[in-house]
Amino acid sequence: MSAVVDEAVTQLNAKMAGEGFDGTAKFVIDGEGTVMIDENGARAGDAPADVTLTADADTFRAILDGDQNPTAAFMQGKLKVDGDMGMAMKLSSLLG
Repeated sequence: MSAVVDEAVTQLNAKMAGEGFDGTAKFVIDGEGTVMIDENGARAGDAPADVTLTADADTFRAILDGDQNPTAAFMQGKLKVDGDMGMAMKLSSLLG
């Protein structure tokens, strides 16, 4: 597991403040690994999910840091979404 994935898991769990996510989401960080989010929080892993979001490490880090709006990243082609767009919108509010 990469340092980027480790950092992402830590930041996502902090943003979720002990709350789970109603559904399953997968973040694919190009060249680094995969992060899963579900009712148990965030963890490194790769499993089927309701929605899959794919971005490079810089874009993903900017989203987590609050420097990049997830919706704007999607509209600019920096963030790809595959699956349930409703789940993607829930994630956007979680990350924002």
